[in-house]
Amino acid sequence: MHASQSDSAHSHADHDHLCCHHALASGISRRGFLGGLGAAATLTGVGMTTSRAYADPNKPILEENFRKGRPIRVKPVLVNQFFERKELTSWRMYGELQTQAAVDKEIKRIESELKDLSSKADFGIELLPLAMVTSQSQADEVSKCDGDVLLIYAAGGRPVEWLETLVASGKPSLMFLRHRSGPVYLWYEIAHFWLLRKKGDTVIEPNIGVDDIVVDNYDEILWRLRALYGLKNTLGTKIIAIGGPKAYTPLGQKAGPPHAKELWKFEIINAPYGEVDKRLKAARKNSAVMNAVQQQAEAFLARKDVFLKVEKQTVLDTFLTTKIFKEIMEEAGATSIGVGDCMHHLIPITRTPPCLVLSLLNDEGLTAYCHCDYTQTPAGILLRQISDKPSFLCNSHLPHEGLMTFAHCAAPRRMNGQDFEPADIVHHYESDCGAATKVQYTQNQVVTVVIPNFGCTKWIGFRGTIIDSPSYAMCSSQIDMKIDGDWRKLLKDYHGFHTLICYGDYLREVGYALKKVGSMEWENISEKA
Repeated sequence: MHASQSDSAHSHADHDHLCCHHALASGISRRGFLGGLGAAATLTGVGMTTSRAYADPNKPILEENFRKGRPIRVKPVLVNQFFERKELTSWRMYGELQTQAAVDKEIKRIESELKDLSSKADFGIELLPLAMVTSQSQADEVSKCDGDVLLIYAAGGRPVEWLETLVASGKPSLMFLRHRSGPVYLWYEIAHFWLLRKKGDTVIEPNIGVDDIVVDNYDEILWRLRALYGLKNTLGTKIIAIGGPKAYTPLGQKAGPPHAKELWKFEIINAPYGEVDKRLKAARKNSAVMNAVQQQAEAFLARKDVFLKVEKQTVLDTFLTTKIFKEIMEEAGATSIGVGDCMHHLIPITRTPPCLVLSLLNDEGLTAYCHCDYTQTPAGILLRQISDKPSFLCNSHLPHEGLMTFAHCAAPRRMNGQDFEPADIVHHYESDCGAATKVQYTQNQVVTVVIPNFGCTKWIGFRGTIIDSPSYAMCSSQIDMKIDGDWRKLLKDYHGFHTLICYGDYLREVGYALKKVGSMEWENISEKA
């Protein structure tokens, strides 16, 4: 929730220790998958006024189930061709599917394998009916299907044009080949040199690459589908910008919003501070709303994993602000929100920094970050959607001796997507007021770490292990982490500042998804040579 000392000229008085209740109050060529460009908008007009009825003031802040993304729709395609025997000449290609009986058996096997794959997935998969491609016309037809991704079983079919048509459909394509799992597929032999290299020495096929082809191993299919699932639920995100975009650096202010809109297709909706102020004032005059908010706050504080270290009033202010933020999001159909310039413009309105507000929203399965900085936000949303877990936006510190520290005051607690980590409710560190979380993270927990640069051209990622949740004089929720990989290389290549962290190892998925978006460099410090 704060700017570094070196950025004090940019952030003005963000580090002033202010009393929030008194002093501040007076003062790919895959166009079909990537979707269309979302335009920026402003939160005004019909459905965006303070007159909205509070139809369900008792709606809980903490949902029982963590919100999941939309399932990814997988279209399986079996490509094959029969050959007629001819005497004294080569009449058939590789492959064991030479009869209709063999094909029928393979179809049943594929359907069974995909059902098993779907049952193992910890994300939503919708399996569409399997299609057969035995001709160019069938390839043309399948390429127009409404699935999100084609899963191509390239058993046979000599004309490379069939496969070229499928992978050029505008949808991401995965290819599954059989070797030892049998029956052996023709394209296990020729996919690289015939499809990718066009019988040359250089890969020139633009729509599918070596990273999209899997032999025998369905686990390799599963993580790729998880990456594409995360990408589907990230692209086109509708996001509320409280106070408008407020990047952390001049470079980020210039690069971030165009990057978010053009590459990630975000629709950014500006919500003026005045709109939040009007809604809060109306809510404070509504006794039913205030009673419901108080009940929610009391229920939150009664939890055995929550330890109050500040005034109860700050938690009540937090839950009221959370309600207003959720109203704005729901009316706009947004699943993400960012808060700009907390210290100077928002706290006089909300009477508390939004730290705990953002924590609560992330714990529901939304994405909620401070700074409205679109150099960092796409990485956070992608990581959250890939993992189906909250992503913790935090400040990074200098890598040294294989260790690194991360900290912020707006920290989620539902880090595994189900259970809540214990947390003290404390003041926001720099202002020493309001409500923030000091989360006790699970020691020895493996995490994914992503650090975007300010120019929106590169992300660095690595795998880490939490070794401590210390109490240094810095932002309240803190992680000391062991770096899995070459920390000296990380130190050398270090860029950006704000970092996204989630429980679990999703480095492969992030790198794969980023490659599908294009125009971005990915460096995985934990990747083995």
